[in-house]
Amino acid sequence: MAAAPRIESDKRALAAAAVTVILWASAFVFIRSAGHAFSPGALALGRLLAGSITLIAIMAITGERIPPRAAWRGILISGVLWFGVYMVALNWGERHLDAGTAAMVINIGPVLIALLGGFVLREGFPPRLMAGVAVAFLGAVIVGLSNSGGGSAAALGVALCVLAAICWAVSVVIQKPILAHASALQVTTGGCLVGTIACLPFSPQLISQATAAPLTATLSLLYLGVFPTALAFTTWAYALSHTPAGTLGATTYAVPALVILLSWLTLAEVPTPLALLGGLLCLSGVALTRSGPARSAQPAPVTARRNSSE
Repeated sequence: MAAAPRIESDKRALAAAAVTVILWASAFVFIRSAGHAFSPGALALGRLLAGSITLIAIMAITGERIPPRAAWRGILISGVLWFGVYMVALNWGERHLDAGTAAMVINIGPVLIALLGGFVLREGFPPRLMAGVAVAFLGAVIVGLSNSGGGSAAALGVALCVLAAICWAVSVVIQKPILAHASALQVTTGGCLVGTIACLPFSPQLISQATAAPLTATLSLLYLGVFPTALAFTTWAYALSHTPAGTLGATTYAVPALVILLSWLTLAEVPTPLALLGGLLCLSGVALTRSGPARSAQPAPVTARRNSSE
């Protein structure tokens, strides 16, 4: 009978991952929309402020308390990297790359998660993993060369998206163990607040740009804060607490395809053929790392925790 609760838990984790993938895909499009009125730092701060307010309200309604002390070190690091550096880098990168191309470069993140797992979790470096890393980074280089004739602006865009992917991968590896001490809502709220504080130096830009921004850009900023941030990061943390990090990372393979479809429908943006080739190499590299015999590693058990939102 113990298998039934496990199956139900897996279904909930899969549903949470699906929500995350859809909302994160939409974020690339809305960043492009809001990026015409807000600079990268101001957009990140506005998004995080909206997300923090939403998450604090949810915590108050559900009766959640602040995370236990054991979780704060990981929350602090992932908050600065994922909610702070990642968002500024991605916003900046999308000033030089279309939404679909940026999503394809960002999606080397699962490869980096697997690579970090070799160091941090001592899972080793099998040949398929190293080959996949090489293919994925070759794809990132091709994407950069495909934009603006391979100019410096395109190269900067690719470099910023690679930086964002690194921050994402590091944060996932850090976030996984702290979910044994705090709930998904606690971890997400803490990280969002830390990221907001880290981005406070962009306050003057946000204030001045918000007064001149068109309504559509402001609504895009609010959408980014409430849905791809507050909701999607919480569903991601919930799924991560029930799923191995590498396996969950694989669910994001669908993001670039969704982004390309959404950006084509809403922004009339379609990556160049060379960018598509590079993106396919990125995804092929990621898929290569996940091919072959299934790994025997099982997800680390998540111990009972206080103040859980589950």
